[in-house]
Amino acid sequence: MAPHSSENNFTEINKTKGKHQPSDFIIKGTDLTVRGHSILQDVPSNIILTPAGQESNEGSFLGFHAPTAKSRHVAPIGRLEGIRFMSIFRFKVWWTTHWVGNKGRDIEHETQFLLIDRDSDFSRPYVLLLPIIDGAFRASLQPGEQQDFIDLCVESGSTHVKSSSFTSVLYLHTGKDPYALARDAIRVVESHLGTFKTLEEKTPPGIIDKFGWCTWDAFYLKVYPQGVWEGVKTLSDGGCPPGLVLIDDGWQSICHDDDPISEHEGMNRTSAGEQMPCRLIKFQENYKFRDYKSKKDEAKTGLGAFVGDLKEVFPNVNYVYVWHALCGYWGGLKPNVPGLPPARVVKPMLTPGLEMTMEDLAVDKIVNNGVGLVEPSRARELYEGLHSYLKASGIDGVKVDVIHLLEMLCEEYGGRVELAKAYFAGLTESVKKHFEGNGVIASMQHCNDFMLLGTQAISLGRVGDDFWCTDPSGDPNGTFWLQGCHMVHCSYNSLWMGNFIRPDWDMFQSNHPCAAFHAASRAISGGPIYVSDSVGQHDFALLKSLTLPDGTILRCEHYALPTRDCLFEDPLHDGKTMLKIWNLNKYTGVLGAFNCQGGGWSREARRNKSAAQFSHAITARARLSDIEWNNGKTPILIKEVDCFAAYFHQSKNLKLLKLDEEFEVILDPFKFELVVVSPIQHLGSNSQVKFAPIGLVNMLNSGGAVQYMEVKEMDNNLVVKVDIKGYGEMCVYSSLKPTACQVYGEDVEFVYEESMVSVQVPWSGSSSKLCCVEYLYN
Repeated sequence: MAPHSSENNFTEINKTKGKHQPSDFIIKGTDLTVRGHSILQDVPSNIILTPAGQESNEGSFLGFHAPTAKSRHVAPIGRLEGIRFMSIFRFKVWWTTHWVGNKGRDIEHETQFLLIDRDSDFSRPYVLLLPIIDGAFRASLQPGEQQDFIDLCVESGSTHVKSSSFTSVLYLHTGKDPYALARDAIRVVESHLGTFKTLEEKTPPGIIDKFGWCTWDAFYLKVYPQGVWEGVKTLSDGGCPPGLVLIDDGWQSICHDDDPISEHEGMNRTSAGEQMPCRLIKFQENYKFRDYKSKKDEAKTGLGAFVGDLKEVFPNVNYVYVWHALCGYWGGLKPNVPGLPPARVVKPMLTPGLEMTMEDLAVDKIVNNGVGLVEPSRARELYEGLHSYLKASGIDGVKVDVIHLLEMLCEEYGGRVELAKAYFAGLTESVKKHFEGNGVIASMQHCNDFMLLGTQAISLGRVGDDFWCTDPSGDPNGTFWLQGCHMVHCSYNSLWMGNFIRPDWDMFQSNHPCAAFHAASRAISGGPIYVSDSVGQHDFALLKSLTLPDGTILRCEHYALPTRDCLFEDPLHDGKTMLKIWNLNKYTGVLGAFNCQGGGWSREARRNKSAAQFSHAITARARLSDIEWNNGKTPILIKEVDCFAAYFHQSKNLKLLKLDEEFEVILDPFKFELVVVSPIQHLGSNSQVKFAPIGLVNMLNSGGAVQYMEVKEMDNNLVVKVDIKGYGEMCVYSSLKPTACQVYGEDVEFVYEESMVSVQVPWSGSSSKLCCVEYLYN
């Protein structure tokens, strides 16, 4: 039994904090309660609560006092029993995923986000437990040493940095809406820490509206200019020109410690993992790109000449990004190299929490070979040297990878928080100077250190582990079940990360067996869409359902999130739960259903593994109210709506449904359905026409095509004007057959069948030039 904690102790704390409003959280006896409902029992007496103050009475900061100053504390905060939770934890050093349970022992190590379910009669609200930063210390949650206790792990990362008292290392917030709860909690933490900006305060880079091509799966480390050129040309010739080209790992000048610095700069190291012990030897490109000669002027050479030629010949390529690691390269910088800031090789040390994560080739290589770390006070020189050269070469932004490495290197540098602050400050300063303040894709960054310290400017980041086309462990079924894992990583992680960065669901391959499964999720993700196809290996029919002829996409207004009824379920290995995600366009909602069952995290094996016994057809029940119409940046008002038009993309049929009317979706493993949902409007002075725009049904995000709608009525004639982005088959629900349909003011043929009007919309020549479709009623 945990030590006793009295209600009087909390009252005294409240008296000393007179400026604070009373909090919904109180320690009553030995229970941590919210609005009178117990959520944790046997709370130890050293636990303290501080109301969040003027920010919100819905939140409190939790801390504790320890008898001894140490660099790492594991403190029990109470026992959780019989209450469902969903959580986000680090299953790899770099990546997090979703986990559920109903007692303390079910929680995983390195938990970053813990949402406790409301009760069945809604009297107890949702509660969020969010580990944060307190001074030089960072927190996470983990299963307790005592039965069903939750432990709070607080660590500085350096034996030289110790403390015994913490007042705000965990933030508690409560609310009736789980999506608003996460958003509001992080706003309070932002005000408290002042070290980051939320997504709603920032502008993501323009690449989120572009179709992209990444070189990684096409070439891996063997990427070279002519190959990139052929890749862009093949996609462009097929009608899917990339607006973004991402040159991944393989362009930099690197070498092993035992390699001489030669003209080939270590690029004979091309096998998987072989590059990870390498270190950067100069900021400039390696010989493959350095030897490029301009096709128009051979006097122009190198990366800058290549990027210039690429953009000139392929004008739809608006952005060229390149890859680099946070520390320069996987192994950092090679020490004592002229032209680079000084670096020394530091041996990484895994924390006990990281020891519980999945075995990872990258981690093993890095730990064995160390990292050439630039002194934190000179981190700015690293990014200035690299980014200034890239900017001068025509590069528009960078994918910064291997971000969560610093916590393993911080022993002699003031601990993880101080080291991270120095590096993120240098990166932020450089990005503001060279890449318009937002030209970054963050990757391998799934930890609260980054979210709370590294997102002052960065506004786009990966929210899932890599797209694995096959299982690196050799399981042939991994070609399928790993794709379900990817969907779950991205959708649930976005509930936490989407408040800091625009979620990026990563690349995929259009000719993969689960390509359509991936494409559907990317189409409604709200983030960028890019593929990593091998040159000439494309499914153009699928790609054309994602991208327009000028390299732009139809992007949702918000970012995709799991529906409420999925939050506390297991869509990977319970054999019954279908992943459902929602998003909003300007005029329509979208509900996506994905059968992801078949494999995921195994607590026993400490890795992802197949669970084939759960991979079978699933029937899910859904409602249009699963879409969070009032959430997002641009909510859709539905208060006066009594019926909706729901278009099922895969079955290609239209249904009229009430908001809470239940319907079934039946899916085989790794199949999907997308439902475009449009509120039906009663138009005309006598409400004689019921109308709802669906969008371009040839596109996966059909509703994203609808950009503007206007209704005019004159002399008993009704005209509904809909402006469309894109081309193809434009569909609307209409209770009456229109007298005529016009495109750009000219009558066109249309089909009216089962209350759906279908019109062929031509390509306007640019996604910025909308196509006006008018529906006329007498």
